[in-house]
Amino acid sequence: MISKQFRKTRGLIVGTVALGGALLLIDCGGKLPTPGGAGNNNSGPGGGLPGLAQVPGASCPADIGNASAIMNAKFGLDAALEGKVKAALSAGANLQAIAADLETQVATACGNLAKDLGATDIEPKDKGPGKRAEAACNAAAKALSEMKAKAKGSLKVEAKAPKCSASVKAMADCAGKCDANVKPGSVKANCEGGEISGKCNADCKGTCTAQAGARCEGTCGGSCSGECSGTISGKCDGKCDGKCDGKDSKGKPCAGVCDGKCAGKANASCTGTCKGECSATCKMEAKGKCSGECSGSCSADFEAPKCSGEVKPPEMSAECKANCDAEVNAKVECEPAQVSVKLEGAADAAAGAKLKAALEKDLPMLVKVTKGMVGRVEKAAGNVKVALEGAEAAAKSGGAAALKVGSCFVTSLKAQADASVQINVSVKASASASAEAGAK
Repeated sequence: MISKQFRKTRGLIVGTVALGGALLLIDCGGKLPTPGGAGNNNSGPGGGLPGLAQVPGASCPADIGNASAIMNAKFGLDAALEGKVKAALSAGANLQAIAADLETQVATACGNLAKDLGATDIEPKDKGPGKRAEAACNAAAKALSEMKAKAKGSLKVEAKAPKCSASVKAMADCAGKCDANVKPGSVKANCEGGEISGKCNADCKGTCTAQAGARCEGTCGGSCSGECSGTISGKCDGKCDGKCDGKDSKGKPCAGVCDGKCAGKANASCTGTCKGECSATCKMEAKGKCSGECSGSCSADFEAPKCSGEVKPPEMSAECKANCDAEVNAKVECEPAQVSVKLEGAADAAAGAKLKAALEKDLPMLVKVTKGMVGRVEKAAGNVKVALEGAEAAAKSGGAAALKVGSCFVTSLKAQADASVQINVSVKASASASAEAGAK
């Protein structure tokens, strides 16, 4: 599904870049062909392309991947076209930020997993979009395969997608800055198809999420130090009913790792309600005041509200919508994914323990991408398409306007093409490593 979207996007990119070449849309300084070519100071040895002169009023930011620089640039166009150009180019810049961050997350998660399993060669042999993520995840998948073969036994991995939320206020603020028809501070963005959350300085009805280290009486996203109402996988300060270090244990004291019910205090992942301290976020039923983040409803306005679904912007131009979608999704926040790992009947106890520990430590970050970020990636691909349509519209407007901004689009489109490849390769790499881990 993702690969089809990216193939379509790359096709649009190639077509539009070709259009730019046919129109001789050249240097971002806005040069026009003139007889003789005297006085050209274009970039490169010897003055660059011959036969060019400066078009007055044209200005293209040096960093076409910087959305803020683009929005502050002066292209010398009429107001309506200027807005379209800035929004389209900014959407492309924000897409590049999403792609770079995504690859970094995948490369880090896979790299950590590979290293924790003993791999040493995780650096890419080739340079290019997504190659860091691809190399790290290939190393992780290979290390996983080798460690599973060494440990043997039955490995069961359960992974729950994390909740990823985008800022509602950021969308409204972006709309006010991007579209001249939207008055800054006068509009509100809405949350559709998801849950709204934020700081509630009043009564919260729903779920209260406390941060790591806080007192927990609910679902713990990490390790629970205290009482667990369900099964555990980890240290049990008491009697274990299940498996102790992989061997049957029917209510006997367990000095090692208990997979089952713990009659006593646990220090492990807990499938039920944790009463104690949680090493990650803890979700509890809201009972009035919530010292953490409230999800559901608040008797007063939420402070810094976030949306786990789609943040719907106010009415604005298609180019600005694409830009703001990309800007907001570039800063999306995700909870840690919940991962449960069980390994029974390991022939090599040391290898089994190493495999289990590495998966519990490193897999949540990878699952965040494979299960939590896919929809955001598809939205980013859609933003590329919208930006391309904006580029085509600007190029087809003809005359000096096209010549002023045409090469800016050509540069941006090449960067967007690389970003789409970077996203696609990173997503595929993370999915491959997750599948090898058993978290499909």
